[in-house]
Amino acid sequence: MTLVPAFGVINVIEREESDEEVGVFQIRIHGRGGQGVVTAAELLADAAFRQGRHAQAFPSFGSERTGAPVVSFCRIADRPIRVREPVLAPDAVIVQDPTLLRAVDVFDGLRPEGYALVNSRRPLDELGLGERLAALPPGHAVTVPATEIALEHVGRPLPNAVLLGAFAALYEALDLDAVVAALRDRFPGDVGDRNVAAAVAAHTVVAGTTRDAVAKEQIRA
Repeated sequence: MTLVPAFGVINVIEREESDEEVGVFQIRIHGRGGQGVVTAAELLADAAFRQGRHAQAFPSFGSERTGAPVVSFCRIADRPIRVREPVLAPDAVIVQDPTLLRAVDVFDGLRPEGYALVNSRRPLDELGLGERLAALPPGHAVTVPATEIALEHVGRPLPNAVLLGAFAALYEALDLDAVVAALRDRFPGDVGDRNVAAAVAAHTVVAGTTRDAVAKEQIRA
């Protein structure tokens, strides 16, 4: 099966990291219109700001109609971020809709030490991603049933807040408390409480998954 490159018909060419990208943690989020893909990037940036870091968030240009593929980006650094281009060589990829795996090369450009987080009940091997992501460090690639967790806690199949909590467990430099604060500020009242509960539940799931993966690798070693 041939996958479309992450940015449609435009192939991402290999290039050296620019001076402006050095020391910048870059995240690319793939989903579909109506899933809060852009909001997820904005919340990640908000959480980073709350930790005293610099951050930026912006969407790709293209259709945002419900169901259409959407990409958003977030950059985090300890200094001002001047690069404004789409993220072509992400340190992390978050996939909000697993159906995109059959159509788009969402992991295009993912760095060798990067992170991969996929919304799915199925493990990576069953999704056909075991070999593709095998070179990543232990515990850097996981799936989490974000849609199901969202339905349980929020009552709607919106995976973005869930995946933010999960990502805070995957990427330890992102503090769960900062994610929770960003969610409460964006969604006050009962809606915020529900989103926080979903994020915390996903954090617990992924924290256990990553611990198990690291422990298994240590046993093999």
